Amino acid sequence: EIEMARIQDDVLQSSIAAIKKFSEEKPRKFTETVELQIGLKNFDPARDRRLAGTVRLPLAPKKNFNLCLLGSAKHCEEAQALGIDHLSEDDLKKFNRNAKLVKKLAKKYDAFLASSTLIKKIPRLLGPGLSKAGKFPTSVNQNDNLGDKVEEVKSMIKYSLKFKAKMPMAMAVPVGNVTMSEEEIANNIIVAVNYCISLCKKNWQNIKRLHIKSTMGPPQRIYGL
Repeated sequence: EIEMARIQDDVLQSSIAAIKKFSEEKPRKFTETVELQIGLKNFDPARDRRLAGTVRLPLAPKKNFNLCLLGSAKHCEEAQALGIDHLSEDDLKKFNRNAKLVKKLAKKYDAFLASSTLIKKIPRLLGPGLSKAGKFPTSVNQNDNLGDKVEEVKSMIKYSLKFKAKMPMAMAVPVGNVTMSEEEIANNIIVAVNYCISLCKKNWQNIKRLHIKSTMGPPQRIYGL
């Protein structure tokens, strides 16, 4: 768990309660995502190139998560049965490496899965578009349970920040949505913060401040000044 001296439990609980209260008082036509916003410090852009990593949260943070499988015939059949969007190798050939079409595809989905037999062919079939969008597919082996793999990908969050001089050292990751219980959101935040700390060379000394906020709500500070 988080070193409790760093983030006080009552501050975390009251911040989550405030987010949920705000969303209940002003209901939206969509499900608001709860985001962890991370302000960093003590990094030297000349030496520190980037911060990157992926961690699985206890629960999938986004309620509406669009996923597409780029699959073998077997996986496409399984995807069909599970009601998951899918494209075969022949479908991918039709993109003809058209950058505009690939960009549109990348924008349509939150993440992609690809059969292990097909994943190496993707750069040749689609070009670099999915990688550029930070959505290169997660590999699925023939023996993997597709339903389990989908849940795993939905629960993964990515940290990615390139350090540049005079650019703000900040990033944000989804940690829940307003339909989740306070405890579920808190559990996700604990995993997300702990993993972020593990990515930082100086651990907590690299953390300037932490906020959580819903899509439309005001930010709630849980650490820092």
